[in-house]
Amino acid sequence: MLKVGLTGGIASGKSVVGEMLVAMGAHLIRADEISHQLMRPGCVVYDKVVAQFGREILNSDGTVNRARLAEAAFGTAVGGASRVKELNEIVHPEVVRRQDEWMEEVGRADPWAVAIVEAALILEAGAAEHFDRLIVVTCNEEQRAVRFAARHKIALEAARKEVARRMAAQLPEEEKVKVADFVIDNSGSIEHTIAQVREMWRRLSADAGKP
Repeated sequence: MLKVGLTGGIASGKSVVGEMLVAMGAHLIRADEISHQLMRPGCVVYDKVVAQFGREILNSDGTVNRARLAEAAFGTAVGGASRVKELNEIVHPEVVRRQDEWMEEVGRADPWAVAIVEAALILEAGAAEHFDRLIVVTCNEEQRAVRFAARHKIALEAARKEVARRMAAQLPEEEKVKVADFVIDNSGSIEHTIAQVREMWRRLSADAGKP
């Protein structure tokens, strides 16, 4: 089995690349979906996040309001520091543990599997060593803003500001590219992206020893 991390900056197209790889035969899990599960009422991570950020981040039914939590984490705290680090220190260790468990389960079921974890903060979480290969998806800054605006149904200028704010809390993309085994440039046409992913899948399959 080959363990693969799939990462990249916000709105770079990680999910699109992940969907292409699944269509080609990969197994995939998304770290964001794991974190959603961990933040359900009754979970330890939920309790820790509420204790750290306050009940103001909750909906009336007690569930976490993701937009409010993002505002609390990415907004400016007292002293001018982002609180993203506080949030990550609570969530990342458990997310990484769940990812590892999932990859082991996939490997037991399929010894020649390519098991992919899609996560925005693989390097920031110190989880790169959990993978055999690392894929970084890139795109240009304007495309990033346009995609973010469309996804969240907000004005383009507001999207530019929000993308810049969130990217500032991550490692610079050029640093991620330096340590990547594969870089997918998602700045062009969908056909161009598919061609890159198809060639990458050929190499990943060979590395996994697929018969």
